[in-house]
Amino acid sequence: MSVHTAKRRLAPADIKALKGERPIVSLTAYTTPVAKLMDPHVDFMLVGDSLGMVLYGLDSTVGVTVEMMIAHGQAVMRGSSNACVVIDLPFGSYQQSKEQAFATAARVLKETGCSAVKLEGGAEMAETVHFLTQRGIPVLGHVGLMPQLINTTGGYRSLGRNDKEVEKIRKDAAAIDEAGAFAIVIEGTVEPLAREITGNVKVPTIGIGASPACDGQVLVVDDVLGIFTDFKPRFVKHFANIAPIMSEAFATYAQEVKARSFPGPEHTFQLKKS
Repeated sequence: MSVHTAKRRLAPADIKALKGERPIVSLTAYTTPVAKLMDPHVDFMLVGDSLGMVLYGLDSTVGVTVEMMIAHGQAVMRGSSNACVVIDLPFGSYQQSKEQAFATAARVLKETGCSAVKLEGGAEMAETVHFLTQRGIPVLGHVGLMPQLINTTGGYRSLGRNDKEVEKIRKDAAAIDEAGAFAIVIEGTVEPLAREITGNVKVPTIGIGASPACDGQVLVVDDVLGIFTDFKPRFVKHFANIAPIMSEAFATYAQEVKARSFPGPEHTFQLKKS
Protein backbone atom coordinates (compact mmCIF):
# COMPACT_ATOMS: atom_id res chain seq x y z
CA MET A 1 0.00 0.00 0.00
CA SER A 2 1.54 3.28 -1.10
CA VAL A 3 1.02 6.48 0.81
CA HIS A 4 0.90 9.67 -1.21
CA THR A 5 2.68 12.55 0.45
CA ALA A 6 1.79 15.96 -0.89
CA LYS A 7 4.70 18.23 -1.67
CA ARG A 8 4.83 21.02 0.87
CA ARG A 9 5.30 24.67 0.14
CA LEU A 10 8.74 26.11 0.87
CA ALA A 11 8.92 27.77 4.28
CA PRO A 12 10.98 30.71 5.57
CA ALA A 13 13.30 28.20 7.29
CA ASP A 14 13.98 26.60 3.90
CA ILE A 15 14.89 29.98 2.44
CA LYS A 16 17.21 30.70 5.36
CA ALA A 17 18.91 27.32 4.92
CA LEU A 18 19.85 28.15 1.32
CA LYS A 19 22.57 30.60 2.42
CA GLY A 20 25.84 29.18 1.20
CA GLU A 21 24.08 26.42 -0.73
CA ARG A 22 22.87 28.11 -3.91
CA PRO A 23 21.46 31.47 -5.06
CA ILE A 24 17.88 32.19 -3.98
CA VAL A 25 15.39 33.11 -6.70
CA SER A 26 12.59 35.59 -6.01
CA LEU A 27 10.19 37.79 -7.94
CA THR A 28 7.23 39.93 -7.01
CA ALA A 29 3.78 38.55 -7.81
CA TYR A 30 0.39 40.23 -7.53
CA THR A 31 -2.13 38.06 -9.42
CA THR A 32 -3.23 34.45 -9.65
CA PRO A 33 -2.35 33.82 -13.33
CA VAL A 34 1.17 35.21 -12.94
CA ALA A 35 1.69 33.29 -9.70
CA LYS A 36 0.76 30.04 -11.48
CA LEU A 37 3.35 30.65 -14.20
CA MET A 38 6.02 31.74 -11.73
CA ASP A 39 5.51 29.11 -9.03
CA PRO A 40 7.71 26.32 -10.48
CA HIS A 41 10.68 28.62 -10.95
CA VAL A 42 11.12 30.71 -7.79
CA ASP A 43 11.93 29.98 -4.16
CA PHE A 44 9.73 32.74 -2.83
CA MET A 45 7.23 35.19 -4.22
CA LEU A 46 7.07 38.65 -2.74
CA VAL A 47 3.68 40.32 -2.82
CA GLY A 48 5.33 43.71 -2.76
CA ASP A 49 3.77 47.07 -2.01
CA SER A 50 5.34 47.98 -5.36
CA LEU A 51 1.91 46.96 -6.63
CA GLY A 52 0.80 50.48 -5.73
CA MET A 53 2.98 51.89 -8.49
CA VAL A 54 2.92 48.95 -10.92
CA LEU A 55 -0.78 48.06 -10.81
CA TYR A 56 -2.50 51.12 -9.40
CA GLY A 57 -0.48 53.94 -10.93
CA LEU A 58 0.47 55.56 -7.62
CA ASP A 59 3.50 57.84 -7.46
CA SER A 60 4.99 55.85 -4.57
CA THR A 61 4.22 52.92 -2.29
CA VAL A 62 3.04 55.19 0.54
CA GLY A 63 -0.63 55.05 -0.48
CA VAL A 64 -0.88 51.25 -0.39
CA THR A 65 -3.31 49.83 2.19
CA VAL A 66 -3.40 46.63 4.22
CA GLU A 67 -6.58 45.66 2.38
CA MET A 68 -4.80 45.92 -0.97
CA MET A 69 -1.96 43.73 0.25
CA ILE A 70 -4.37 41.11 1.60
CA ALA A 71 -6.42 40.98 -1.60
CA HIS A 72 -3.35 40.46 -3.78
CA GLY A 73 -1.79 38.11 -1.26
CA GLN A 74 -4.88 35.90 -1.43
CA ALA A 75 -4.68 35.94 -5.23
CA VAL A 76 -1.03 34.86 -5.23
CA MET A 77 -1.69 32.11 -2.70
CA ARG A 78 -4.47 30.74 -4.91
CA GLY A 79 -2.06 30.59 -7.83
CA SER A 80 0.87 28.92 -6.07
CA SER A 81 1.63 25.70 -4.24
CA ASN A 82 5.43 25.44 -4.23
CA ALA A 83 6.95 28.85 -3.50
CA CYS A 84 7.12 30.51 -0.13
CA VAL A 85 4.87 33.60 -0.20
CA VAL A 86 5.92 36.76 1.63
CA ILE A 87 3.69 39.84 1.86
CA ASP A 88 4.81 43.42 2.44
CA LEU A 89 3.39 45.32 5.39
CA PRO A 90 2.43 48.71 3.92
CA PHE A 91 3.48 52.11 5.18
CA GLY A 92 1.77 53.16 8.43
CA SER A 93 0.64 49.66 9.36
CA TYR A 94 3.58 48.68 11.59
CA GLN A 95 5.81 51.64 12.45
CA GLN A 96 3.75 53.03 15.34
CA SER A 97 4.54 50.19 17.76
CA LYS A 98 5.56 46.56 17.88
CA GLU A 99 2.03 45.76 19.00
CA GLN A 100 0.59 47.46 15.92
CA ALA A 101 3.03 45.51 13.77
CA PHE A 102 1.96 42.23 15.36
CA ALA A 103 -1.74 42.98 14.87
CA THR A 104 -1.20 43.84 11.19
CA ALA A 105 1.10 40.90 10.51
CA ALA A 106 -1.19 38.44 12.26
CA ARG A 107 -4.14 39.69 10.21
CA VAL A 108 -2.18 39.33 6.97
CA LEU A 109 -1.10 35.78 7.81
CA LYS A 110 -4.58 34.74 8.93
CA GLU A 111 -6.45 36.20 5.96
CA THR A 112 -4.04 35.08 3.25
CA GLY A 113 -2.34 31.94 4.54
CA CYS A 114 1.06 33.33 3.51
CA SER A 115 4.27 32.23 5.19
CA ALA A 116 5.88 35.52 6.23
CA VAL A 117 5.75 39.30 6.09
CA LYS A 118 8.30 41.87 5.01
CA LEU A 119 8.88 45.21 6.64
CA GLU A 120 11.29 48.05 5.92
CA GLY A 121 13.66 49.45 8.50
CA GLY A 122 16.98 48.96 10.19
CA ALA A 123 18.09 49.41 13.78
CA GLU A 124 14.94 51.36 14.63
CA MET A 125 12.79 48.34 13.66
CA ALA A 126 14.95 45.64 15.27
CA GLU A 127 12.84 45.47 18.42
CA THR A 128 9.72 45.04 16.30
CA VAL A 129 11.31 42.29 14.22
CA HIS A 130 12.34 40.47 17.40
CA PHE A 131 8.85 40.91 18.87
CA LEU A 132 7.23 39.38 15.77
CA THR A 133 9.63 36.49 15.33
CA GLN A 134 9.34 35.52 18.98
CA ARG A 135 5.58 35.29 18.49
CA GLY A 136 5.57 33.03 15.47
CA ILE A 137 5.65 35.53 12.61
CA PRO A 138 8.61 35.07 10.23
CA VAL A 139 10.00 38.38 8.99
CA LEU A 140 11.90 39.30 5.84
CA GLY A 141 13.92 42.44 6.59
CA HIS A 142 14.64 45.30 4.19
CA VAL A 143 17.57 47.72 4.46
CA GLY A 144 19.36 50.19 2.19
CA LEU A 145 16.99 52.12 -0.03
CA MET A 146 13.55 52.02 1.58
CA PRO A 147 10.78 53.11 -0.81
CA GLN A 148 8.33 53.75 2.04
CA LEU A 149 10.65 56.52 3.31
CA ILE A 150 10.81 58.30 -0.02
CA ASN A 151 9.24 61.45 1.44
CA THR A 152 12.12 61.89 3.88
CA THR A 153 15.04 60.58 1.83
CA GLY A 154 14.47 62.82 -1.17
CA GLY A 155 14.01 60.34 -3.98
CA TYR A 156 15.13 57.03 -5.42
CA ARG A 157 18.92 56.86 -5.47
CA SER A 158 21.66 54.42 -4.63
CA LEU A 159 22.99 54.55 -1.07
CA GLY A 160 26.34 53.86 0.53
CA ARG A 161 28.31 56.55 -1.24
CA ASN A 162 29.54 58.30 1.90
CA ASP A 163 30.78 57.17 5.31
CA LYS A 164 27.57 58.12 7.11
CA GLU A 165 25.39 56.06 4.78
CA VAL A 166 27.80 53.12 4.85
CA GLU A 167 27.84 53.00 8.64
CA LYS A 168 24.05 53.27 8.87
CA ILE A 169 23.38 50.44 6.41
CA ARG A 170 25.97 48.24 8.11
CA LYS A 171 24.33 48.79 11.49
CA ASP A 172 20.85 48.32 10.06
CA ALA A 173 21.69 44.98 8.47
CA ALA A 174 23.46 43.71 11.61
CA ALA A 175 20.51 44.77 13.80
CA ILE A 176 17.89 43.05 11.64
CA ASP A 177 20.08 39.94 11.42
CA GLU A 178 20.38 39.77 15.20
CA ALA A 179 16.66 40.50 15.65
CA GLY A 180 15.76 37.20 13.98
CA ALA A 181 14.76 37.95 10.39
CA PHE A 182 15.04 34.86 8.17
CA ALA A 183 16.53 36.92 5.32
CA ILE A 184 17.23 40.55 4.45
CA VAL A 185 16.50 42.45 1.26
CA ILE A 186 19.27 44.92 0.39
CA GLU A 187 17.99 47.53 -2.07
CA GLY A 188 19.72 50.30 -3.97
CA THR A 189 23.05 49.88 -2.20
CA VAL A 190 26.49 50.21 -3.78
CA GLU A 191 28.00 46.87 -4.74
CA PRO A 192 31.01 46.67 -2.41
CA LEU A 193 28.89 47.41 0.66
CA ALA A 194 26.17 44.90 -0.28
CA ARG A 195 28.87 42.30 -0.86
CA GLU A 196 30.45 43.04 2.53
CA ILE A 197 27.12 42.82 4.37
CA THR A 198 26.32 39.51 2.70
CA GLY A 199 29.54 38.09 4.08
CA ASN A 200 28.92 39.44 7.57
CA VAL A 201 25.30 38.50 8.34
CA LYS A 202 24.14 35.01 9.27
CA VAL A 203 21.00 35.03 7.15
CA PRO A 204 20.63 35.25 3.36
CA THR A 205 20.68 38.62 1.67
CA ILE A 206 18.35 39.24 -1.27
CA GLY A 207 19.66 41.89 -3.62
CA ILE A 208 17.77 44.38 -5.75
CA GLY A 209 20.13 46.95 -7.14
CA ALA A 210 22.82 45.62 -4.83
CA SER A 211 25.39 42.92 -5.65
CA PRO A 212 25.68 39.64 -7.56
CA ALA A 213 27.35 38.36 -4.40
CA CYS A 214 24.05 38.59 -2.50
CA ASP A 215 22.61 35.22 -1.54
CA GLY A 216 19.65 35.78 -3.84
CA GLN A 217 17.98 38.27 -6.14
CA VAL A 218 14.52 39.78 -6.44
CA LEU A 219 12.98 41.95 -9.15
CA VAL A 220 9.55 43.39 -9.86
CA VAL A 221 7.81 41.01 -12.26
CA ASP A 222 6.54 43.77 -14.54
CA ASP A 223 10.12 44.98 -14.94
CA VAL A 224 11.30 41.47 -15.80
CA LEU A 225 8.61 41.19 -18.47
CA GLY A 226 9.13 44.69 -19.88
CA ILE A 227 5.54 45.71 -19.09
CA PHE A 228 6.24 48.55 -16.66
CA THR A 229 7.76 51.16 -18.96
CA ASP A 230 7.40 54.37 -16.95
CA PHE A 231 11.09 54.19 -16.07
CA LYS A 232 13.85 51.58 -16.06
CA PRO A 233 16.27 51.64 -13.11
CA ARG A 234 19.88 50.68 -13.76
CA PHE A 235 19.48 47.39 -11.89
CA VAL A 236 16.55 46.18 -14.00
CA LYS A 237 16.94 43.76 -16.88
CA HIS A 238 14.04 43.11 -19.24
CA PHE A 239 14.11 39.32 -19.67
CA ALA A 240 11.21 39.74 -22.10
CA ASN A 241 9.64 42.70 -23.86
CA ILE A 242 5.92 42.07 -23.55
CA ALA A 243 4.65 45.66 -23.82
CA PRO A 244 4.88 45.91 -27.66
CA ILE A 245 3.23 42.50 -28.04
CA MET A 246 0.35 43.58 -25.79
CA SER A 247 -0.01 46.88 -27.61
CA GLU A 248 -0.11 45.11 -30.98
CA ALA A 249 -2.74 42.65 -29.72
CA PHE A 250 -4.95 45.50 -28.48
CA ALA A 251 -4.59 47.32 -31.81
CA THR A 252 -5.43 44.20 -33.83
CA TYR A 253 -8.46 43.51 -31.65
CA ALA A 254 -9.73 47.06 -32.14
CA GLN A 255 -9.25 46.82 -35.91
CA GLU A 256 -11.11 43.53 -36.16
CA VAL A 257 -14.01 44.75 -34.03
CA LYS A 258 -14.35 47.88 -36.19
CA ALA A 259 -14.14 45.80 -39.37
CA ARG A 260 -16.69 43.31 -37.97
CA SER A 261 -14.27 40.46 -38.63
CA PHE A 262 -14.39 39.60 -34.93
CA PRO A 263 -16.29 37.79 -33.62
CA GLY A 264 -16.59 35.27 -36.43
CA PRO A 265 -19.05 32.38 -36.63
CA GLU A 266 -16.60 30.19 -34.69
CA HIS A 267 -16.81 32.58 -31.74
CA THR A 268 -20.61 32.59 -31.45
CA PHE A 269 -23.22 30.15 -30.19
CA GLN A 270 -25.58 28.89 -32.89
CA LEU A 271 -28.93 27.14 -32.57
CA LYS A 272 -28.74 23.46 -33.40
CA LYS A 273 -30.65 22.47 -36.49
CA SER A 274 -33.54 20.16 -35.65
